Amino acid sequence: MERETFRRYGHQVVDWVADYLEDVERYPVLSPVVPGEVQKQLPREPPVTGEPMDKILADFRDIIVPGVTHWNHPRFFAYFPANNSGPSILGELLSAALGINAMVWQTCPAATELEELVMDWLRQMLGLPERFRGVIQDTASTGTLCALVCARERVTGFRVNAHGFAAGTEGGTLRVYTSQEGHSSVEKDAKIAGFGAENVVRVEVDEAYAMDPRDLEQRIVADQRTGLRPCCIVATVGTTSSTAIDPLTPIASVAERYGLWLHVDAALAGSAAILPEKRWILQGIEGVDSFVFNPHKWLFTNFDCSAYFTRDPETLIRALSVLPEYLKTDLDRHVTNYRDWGIQLGRRFRALKLWFVLRSYGVQGLQQRLREHIALAEEFRTWVEASEHFELLAPVPLNTICFRFHPRAEAEDELSDEKLDQLNKALLDEVNASGRIYITHTRLGGRFTLRFCVGQTQTRREHVIEGWECIRNARVVRARIESGDKGHDGC
Repeated sequence: MERETFRRYGHQVVDWVADYLEDVERYPVLSPVVPGEVQKQLPREPPVTGEPMDKILADFRDIIVPGVTHWNHPRFFAYFPANNSGPSILGELLSAALGINAMVWQTCPAATELEELVMDWLRQMLGLPERFRGVIQDTASTGTLCALVCARERVTGFRVNAHGFAAGTEGGTLRVYTSQEGHSSVEKDAKIAGFGAENVVRVEVDEAYAMDPRDLEQRIVADQRTGLRPCCIVATVGTTSSTAIDPLTPIASVAERYGLWLHVDAALAGSAAILPEKRWILQGIEGVDSFVFNPHKWLFTNFDCSAYFTRDPETLIRALSVLPEYLKTDLDRHVTNYRDWGIQLGRRFRALKLWFVLRSYGVQGLQQRLREHIALAEEFRTWVEASEHFELLAPVPLNTICFRFHPRAEAEDELSDEKLDQLNKALLDEVNASGRIYITHTRLGGRFTLRFCVGQTQTRREHVIEGWECIRNARVVRARIESGDKGHDGC
């Protein structure tokens, strides 16, 4: 593509992006397409000759965009935020233009040194100890995998890396501990790292769905008595289902007592620790070996950008470093080579977009937006609690509300958990099909639970109000209760 052609279409694309960010509300939040609908509009064979960019962009608008679920829609309340911002998009564009591979310092000194800088900025913003050093991973799942490998190697004296699992685990089968509410990536990473799914021990949770340190210690002791080898604890600050906060201080004491690596998954919730009033969620962090959170979830930095910190970088580097001759440079002893800090050799310039965001918003600007989201979630919680037809199912420490529709019933059998599960599934399907909002579900205590997560960049109070009105005026709700709200049309 010639320069002037690139300039012309580049302007068109940037204009489209700017309009999209401004007008995203006009799209249905959840894509209405059915399986196969996108593919059937596209040719099965690749083009033999190049096609004009006008046609490619037209197909993007007419075929691809209708098949998009809009994660940055202000009424996207599903799963977790995966938000972006103008500064982040511009930083990503420049990173793509530079096209560098930041595998070692020499391949792009600016990428390495900027990453060191912005990771230390994040460390300061979160109040992490000075000894913690950071690296940008793609996702928290990868960060947890790195932690499990570090734990495995430290407890086996790096014998697994050198000799394989059979030789490295002669002292007993290695065990990983996480709560019943721990993320599914812990099990997947345990499989990848060779622990095996059956050696992921699920620890009991308390009434707030946080890990019970007493049950954790009991399970560790029981494993030791039977010849098993405790290796790693994965605590969670902000579980996916309900943003439950595992108590780090007593868990860290258990880890220290038995010589276990302690990793903390704070993928969503970690961003909240930039608020002084929410820094309690990381109380005990000084006793943690590694910690990960995702700026691509709640710090307005587009996917992917996951911040991984460790107080033991030497173990991380020793566990993951491989040094072929063609990667050696004369400067290796004096610089950071991030290819030794993660799974990937090739590394994108992710620090650039994060730097753009931190400089554009500033700490105070980021804090303001997070406070607004938390206040909106708190207000939504009060609406649920004030309603006689809905009930809260978990505490709301941050920005996620877990609740369900629980109508009054004349017969007791109408209130069975099975019936309530069916009603809430029907409610979920109805509001999502409307296109006005998008929410998702989980199970807490075996109960089908609706989740409402506030955190998108452009979400304001009117969007949260509309979300609540859509839920409480849905047909499945109005059919079950007598309502005086005749002025609402529902979804």
